[in-house]
Amino acid sequence: MADIEDRDWQRLDKWLWCARFMRQRTDCAALVTQGSIRINRQPTVKAHAKLRIGDVLTIPVRGDVKVIRVEALAARRGPASEAALLYAEVTDAPSMSCAEP
Repeated sequence: MADIEDRDWQRLDKWLWCARFMRQRTDCAALVTQGSIRINRQPTVKAHAKLRIGDVLTIPVRGDVKVIRVEALAARRGPASEAALLYAEVTDAPSMSCAEP
């Protein structure tokens, strides 16, 4: 059975736009084609790359790099409060010290 967009997967540029990483979808597509985005640690230059729930994205945002996990696919571009539910930031686990007391 073929994948159905917006249910099983979503275009990367469309998801970035719905998640409000940029104001225009064309800007999202341009960011991807520059090679600035990684999906599950793999660089991509395809705005039409398939994005699925659970994928981890590495995104440059305003001089910083965010690592996020896709929590949901977008039904529409809604308000910021709705967009924030589409992803969760991935934080590094606290480093453990091997030093003996």
